[in-house]
Amino acid sequence: MDFEYGIIGGGPAGYTAGMNLAKLGHSVVLFEKNKLGGTCMNAGCIPTKSFLHSAEVYSNLKKAADFGIEVDFNNFDFSKVVEKKDTVIEKIRKNLEIAVKNSGVKIVYAEANIKDKNTIITQEEEYNVNQIIIACGSKPKEIKGLKFDGNFILNSEDVLNLHKLPKSILIVGSGAIGTEWARIFSSFDVEVTIVELAEHLIPNADIEVSKRIERIYKQKGIKFYLKDCVERIDNKTVYLKSGVELNPEIILVAVGRTPICPKCDNSIVLGDSCGEIQLAHYAIHQAKEFTLNIPFEKTLTPSVIYGEPEIAWVGLREQDIDTSYKKSMLPITALGKSWCDDSTDGFIKLITKDNLICGAHIVSKEASSLIHILEIAIQNKITVDKLKEICFAHPTYAEGIFDLICRI
Repeated sequence: MDFEYGIIGGGPAGYTAGMNLAKLGHSVVLFEKNKLGGTCMNAGCIPTKSFLHSAEVYSNLKKAADFGIEVDFNNFDFSKVVEKKDTVIEKIRKNLEIAVKNSGVKIVYAEANIKDKNTIITQEEEYNVNQIIIACGSKPKEIKGLKFDGNFILNSEDVLNLHKLPKSILIVGSGAIGTEWARIFSSFDVEVTIVELAEHLIPNADIEVSKRIERIYKQKGIKFYLKDCVERIDNKTVYLKSGVELNPEIILVAVGRTPICPKCDNSIVLGDSCGEIQLAHYAIHQAKEFTLNIPFEKTLTPSVIYGEPEIAWVGLREQDIDTSYKKSMLPITALGKSWCDDSTDGFIKLITKDNLICGAHIVSKEASSLIHILEIAIQNKITVDKLKEICFAHPTYAEGIFDLICRI
């Protein structure tokens, strides 16, 4: 069978590239050995957000008495939370499958192997293509001494298969994956402990964001050990390098993901496979840049960590700047909306220079949306003075941006 493009991998990069190319009139075949949507939809972004929403509902119900509502928690069934997650994934995946097919892409559900730069083979068929696009994604990274067994030592995909909550969990790593799962388990009253090799939690974040999350964790009873690591495990007792002994029911290893990228001459590599920024929106924009020639500023790819409160940042961090930059910060407690929502923990922080915003860091409810206001300003070099001319609605979290820029 002959096609202009053969795409291996049906995640965000693969299906975005396929749909765009098909709509431009090209013949496209897309190979997916498992389920369309890739890690993001099936074992990452979507399932964890479903869990996080359930965790938020559960947390809010624990405070229901403050609003005159009495709740009985004796009937809590975690399997229903898992069922809800599975339902959400299935609905989104079906919609995606329809969209991809309607665009004209031929989907082949089979493991694809590259024979040469113009030939892809499955067990059933051989496909001749003018161009191969590799978008195979990534897999959970394994580290020495913490080999995944799917029972005691889990990766970020194994943990999705739990149908009952553990009493305690040790999370190794405090990036986006580790942080979101720490929040999920803690909200469901699981005893959570985190081990992080770096000096602070969420090492890639602005230093003040890391310190605020550490403070929030202390308030919530989440234990964490910094500049530490697992030295050995003996009969399910975990010994840290610092000498601390832990006895978690399970361990979640959340230290990142490893690119999957088969070798092929003259291929195009997109998404996690290319080993750059491993985020779904980065992969999508890579695909758009290749297929539609729509460039994007890669250094301004926003980072978001979900949960309560949300964490988001873009641009320069405090540890990246010198004294020629200015930093300004507004506590979320300054916003009336935060008190109405009982979500007062957090801040909005801006790094500026020469009347321009160079970095933005938010810990707040709705941070995942707010960060894009600031990203637009940074990328388009909209001055602080010009932003002051915009009328922000009240009461909102967004008006915190206006309040802050008026203080600069």
